[in-house]
Amino acid sequence: MASRFNQPVREFLAYLRVECGLAANTLESYELDLRKFGAFLAAHGDDDPANLTGKMMIDHLRQLRADGLASSTVARHLATLRSFGRFLTASGLCQNNPAEMLERPAMWKRLPQSMHTKQIDRLLAAPQPSDRLYHRDVAILETMYATGCRASEIGTMTVSDFHHDVGVLKITGKGNRQRIVPIGRPAIEAIRNYLIQQRPALVREDKPTDALFLTQRGSPVDRFIIWSMITKLSRRAGLSGIHPHTLRHTFATHMLSGGADLRVVQELLGHARVTTTQIYTHVDQGRLKSVIQKFHPRP
Repeated sequence: MASRFNQPVREFLAYLRVECGLAANTLESYELDLRKFGAFLAAHGDDDPANLTGKMMIDHLRQLRADGLASSTVARHLATLRSFGRFLTASGLCQNNPAEMLERPAMWKRLPQSMHTKQIDRLLAAPQPSDRLYHRDVAILETMYATGCRASEIGTMTVSDFHHDVGVLKITGKGNRQRIVPIGRPAIEAIRNYLIQQRPALVREDKPTDALFLTQRGSPVDRFIIWSMITKLSRRAGLSGIHPHTLRHTFATHMLSGGADLRVVQELLGHARVTTTQIYTHVDQGRLKSVIQKFHPRP
């Protein structure tokens, strides 16, 4: 990050952490966005935040689009710049808010990718007993499909969050919001097998932890480890383009196509707004086809 850009960004991130209470993953996204913006400014010869203009921000956003970033990613960068611009003005580092004229771009909603039941069955069957972390990997896959949780939420689960006697998991999501999600028998059995047969061997005496899912070194798993695991197992299952969020999309799609109420799925996913959940009502192609065949006069 450019030197003159460093201090204002540190102060901004501290403000977001202390005053706004943003989660670590959100702070990381803000920091990465501002690093990229700082590099852009340095490459164009003026990295002093006091000299920022709206044109500089627009040029940066245009460059991101030219680099092939998705509309949703560019929109996130834009949101970061808007927040940063307000902070610079409030802190007296800029006389006028350089982001004042930035508007959120209209975006095509990209339909989330989900797997059909045969594909998810292949993925769930991909771990092999000969794998070093077989029980853990099975438990993580079953948990993600049973709850629709995010990869980052897997990393924050603790042993005490698992209540096998009543069949529920407590999940801590964005903004430290907590929700209770019922889980089915396959996930319960997979977690219990992992707790009995594998987790004790992963816990280190010098690093005791209540984290539910651990690495070989006894540390809590993170989203990067889960991404790597799912990428490896999906390839083994002969699937392509599968990532951790695909399981979340699949959970939501299968729940809604099975008749679950939209508001219930919203609560299970931890969505703050039901409009976020509504996108899953548009992706069940099989159901749409059957409706057309049943009701259209010329199917």
